[in-house]
Formats: sequence, C-alpha cells, structure tokens
Amino acid sequence: MAFDYSQLATVNAVLNGLSGVLLTAGFVAVRKRHFNLHEALMKSAFGCSVLFLVSYLVYHAQVGSVPFQGEGAVRRVYFTILISHTLLAAAVPVLAVITLHRGLKRRFERHKAIARWTLPIWLYVSVTGVVIYWMLYRARFG
Repeated sequence: MAFDYSQLATVNAVLNGLSGVLLTAGFVAVRKRHFNLHEALMKSAFGCSVLFLVSYLVYHAQVGSVPFQGEGAVRRVYFTILISHTLLAAAVPVLAVITLHRGLKRRFERHKAIARWTLPIWLYVSVTGVVIYWMLYRARFG
C-alpha cells in the first residue's frame, strides 16, 4: 500500500496551528516571567516549524501545487494572504534561528530586541498557513 502524500497538507496545517498555539503560550509565559516554561514552549514551536518545513517540502515534491478554485473577491483575498504569507515565511527560519540562538546563549537584551520582530512575523505565518489550507482544501466557494 502506497503512502498518500496528499494527507501531508492536513499534517502541515496542524503543525502550523500547533506552532501558533505554542508561540502564543510562550509569549504569555515570558510575560508572566515563567522563563523555563517560555524556553520549553519556544523550543517546541521551533520543533513544530522544522517538522512542518520537512513535511511541506516532501508534500510539494510529491504532490506539487494545488490551484485555488475560488473566483472573484475571494480569489483576491486568497492571493493577498498567500503572497504576504510566502514573503514573510521566507524570513521566519532565519529570524527563528537567530532569536532562539540569542535566547539559549543568554543574550537576553539582544534576544528580546529581535524577538519583538520574530514573534509577530512567525505567528502571522503560522496562522495564515492554516487559513490558506482552509481556503485551498476545505472551504467551498461559489
């Protein structure tokens, strides 16, 4: 029995959503000064994002691209979200590695300075990844 690579699209959405939840929980933890919990949550978010990236690359290598079926205004909304998501997603691996590295090296002022940019970008990419999945695979337009 062959593996159904199309199922990885759902796995990718779950990993994106889980990353978003972990990022949010990590932010709440650091605001409450629960630094060990913050570290664990952010490492977990990073791990989910790495798993996502591997799964995403395998999915697209095996399945390719799926065209968006919506028309009219929803098509413009979809591509606006997709373009902003894609451009910002290219920055997330670099930002996440730098932010994580600074935190693990206990360079907290420098960590905090870049985390102010990394968190909202990474969170946006995680959430819009789920939205794109829903619009592409689950929603029915028309």
